[in-house]
Amino acid sequence: MSHACLKLHEWLAKLPRTRYPFDLNAIPRNGIYILFEDGERAHGVDRIVRVGTHTGENKLCSRLEEHFVKQNKDRSIFRKNIGRALLRRANDPFVRQWEIDLTSHEAKLAYRSRVDPVKLHAIEDQVSVYIQSHISVVALSVETKDDRLLWEKRIIGTVSHCKECRPSTTWLGLHSPKLRIRKSGLWLVNELNEAPMSEADIENLKRIVARS
Repeated sequence: MSHACLKLHEWLAKLPRTRYPFDLNAIPRNGIYILFEDGERAHGVDRIVRVGTHTGENKLCSRLEEHFVKQNKDRSIFRKNIGRALLRRANDPFVRQWEIDLTSHEAKLAYRSRVDPVKLHAIEDQVSVYIQSHISVVALSVETKDDRLLWEKRIIGTVSHCKECRPSTTWLGLHSPKLRIRKSGLWLVNELNEAPMSEADIENLKRIVARS
């Protein structure tokens, strides 16, 4: 068992948790978001399933809205990964269309005839329902971009290296086409090999959690 991961989960379990629709007073303008998923447990408490942040100033709420509210899979890799898993669980061939990135105007024109807009909207609805119904959030206040990116890496590295933080047998992510998601139990493919928190990191994070 990872001592750092145990302490992290214990501390976060004591903090206020918010679900959609968000209590904006509970979310700092700048910070790190940590997601938990119903039915997933580790260290005797709810298990962390995703850690993320934002790069623009005062954009934490906006980033969460991209995940939870705005139906655009190409602006939220979290939404895209949830959709991938839902479609593969259902053996739905639409997963191939789901992979097409429609962000640019050129892509919209090029792939307009290859993506069923009605089905795309229906899957976006399913993703929103799943996230809004099953995912809860703890937000930690971290003001500077460099600090946010550093703590994001440290926390992801700590959880991904922890032997106890494994997914349940019914976790949706086990249907993901991404091996890293299935193996890590996290809705992430990046930063998984980052170094876990050191003892000094643990003490510093403890102060951040206390402020939150």
